[in-house]
Amino acid sequence: MLFNTFDFIFLFFPIVTLVYFLLPHSYRWIWLLGASVYFYSYFIPYYLFILVLAIIIDYSAGILIENSSNKKHKKYYLVASILSTVLLLFIFKYYNFAVSNINHLTGYINSDWGISLLSFALPVGLSFHTFQSLSYVIEVYRGNQKAERNFGIYSLFVMFYPQLVAGPIERPQNVLHQFYEKHNFDLTNSLWV
Repeated sequence: MLFNTFDFIFLFFPIVTLVYFLLPHSYRWIWLLGASVYFYSYFIPYYLFILVLAIIIDYSAGILIENSSNKKHKKYYLVASILSTVLLLFIFKYYNFAVSNINHLTGYINSDWGISLLSFALPVGLSFHTFQSLSYVIEVYRGNQKAERNFGIYSLFVMFYPQLVAGPIERPQNVLHQFYEKHNFDLTNSLWV
């Protein structure tokens, strides 16, 4: 689903917003997470597993980094998180590009490696949610952000639907606290007043 489609403008966004303000505060983040999961899986549902894998890696890394008193271990967790998350990005976004170039270059030296290309569509928002989750781990490592203990809230931070396709990539300290805050509907903040 894209932001400029009928489904988004006249169905998804109004329903998500209306239900958000009707729900008790303690359930709102769950509703937003569910809406974000639906929004993301609207394109190709099984790509949600890639996103969940990246979320698990960086959520775990953030807690390990914060709980470790050994600076060397903290750095190890950070590097492991960055490498594994970037590996997911490489496989799905850059693998075919790299393999095509390798196959092309080996043709010049009369050697045919014939490395097979992967056949799949690029997951929507892959770069965004990769860098969003990496910004979290880096900020936890630097001590600028406490590790998020609520897996659902952290998942919402990474896959929050208004940012998923268009960004911007936000620092966790600018966003995470907002999922805990109560927001009331205020007609004076609407576009029509």
